[in-house]
Amino acid sequence: MPFPNFKKPSHILATWFGVGLLRPAPGTWGSLMAAIGWYFLDFLHSWTIIIIPLFVILSLYVCIKADEDSETDDHPSIVIDEVVGMLIALSFVENNFLMYIAAFILFRLFDIWKPGPIAWADINLKGGWGILFDDVLAGLFSGVIIFVFFSLI
Repeated sequence: MPFPNFKKPSHILATWFGVGLLRPAPGTWGSLMAAIGWYFLDFLHSWTIIIIPLFVILSLYVCIKADEDSETDDHPSIVIDEVVGMLIALSFVENNFLMYIAAFILFRLFDIWKPGPIAWADINLKGGWGILFDDVLAGLFSGVIIFVFFSLI
């Protein structure tokens, strides 16, 4: 079966409703869609403490299923992990355009560069766990750094 198969809900979510099919840089497109969506869903921000953990759990399930169905490790079309990482980074900042741009840039840098523990997760965790948790860490690193930076200025 080719991946993605849009008859499977896990594939629809894994590609973030097809965004993962955009080229070049599907992860960047996924991150951008997450930032835009979260910016306009301001009314949900007070529920972040509940929404983010539930979304991480859902995304882990989706990444595991999508990884099992794809023919490669961490298929490029799977971008729900970037969506999760971006939302984690954004959960540390106010609903402010400048902060969102900074969080987006920093998250993409950490996701691509993969310093320290992010690289460890990418190398050592396999399957859906590995797909998701390097982005979770990149989101945490980005969010904390952006929060501290904007708290100091």
